[in-house]
Amino acid sequence: MKCKPILLLLFGSCILYSPVLAQEIGLQLYSLRHQFEKDVPGTFEKISSWGITNLEDGNGGTYGYTMEAYKGLLEKNGLKMVSVSAPFEELADSPETVIARAKAYGAKYAVCFWIPHKDTIFTIEETKRALKVFNEAGKKMNKEGITLAYHPHGYEFRPYGEALLMDYMIENAKFFDFEMDVYWFAYPGEDPLEWLRRYPDKFKLMHLKDCRKGVKGNQNGTSDVETNVVLGTGQIDIAAIVAEAKKIGVEYMFIEDESSRSMGQIPKSLSYLKRMQK
Repeated sequence: MKCKPILLLLFGSCILYSPVLAQEIGLQLYSLRHQFEKDVPGTFEKISSWGITNLEDGNGGTYGYTMEAYKGLLEKNGLKMVSVSAPFEELADSPETVIARAKAYGAKYAVCFWIPHKDTIFTIEETKRALKVFNEAGKKMNKEGITLAYHPHGYEFRPYGEALLMDYMIENAKFFDFEMDVYWFAYPGEDPLEWLRRYPDKFKLMHLKDCRKGVKGNQNGTSDVETNVVLGTGQIDIAAIVAEAKKIGVEYMFIEDESSRSMGQIPKSLSYLKRMQK
């Protein structure tokens, strides 16, 4: 019996795997931020040539294009924006504009990628403020059929009581969910698999990003983007994480590669994931 590359269940002495479906894989557009700055149509054409369909907005806006023209480029290349950016300040001051942006794209998700804080030490006061903003904005979005998600960056894993600030945030998330960036869970020293298993109903989206072997992380939310490597070649157990993500029903897994080598590495990461489809 030939075994496939993602663990799901045991059959005799051989591990069987569930294939990764193409529609589950997307791209976080921040990966190609420098390319978009120079050539938006050409960058979309390149993404389409890779066989990617689903996209997540990377806080880059429409690069000077009108929304209609930008959406026209997406449609021309068979691309769909399924998740849009939701900056913290916008969620706090005008969540209706995030809702309007999501609706303009027909996106089901809106994601906040960063919580402003004074220094590298994230506090319980800042956590509570974020919870208030996310729950209030998320409640409004839910009424419009949009799911708000927060994307942790590592500074949330500091101790609080007998657990961590991240536990406190998840347990008090009434009207929003989470997007796991596997790099930003592993880099601060956490086990992404353990978190998926601890809170299987809270993670709706995922960023797939691997870290060069031997790199030591921190809990400051900062790292060298050049430590991003081709999926499956670094120190993060991408295959096992993807298997668990499929098991708990994560809807979209976006490849994100922030390195200067992203154009060359993304196709290799896609090849790695496609091997899981067989």
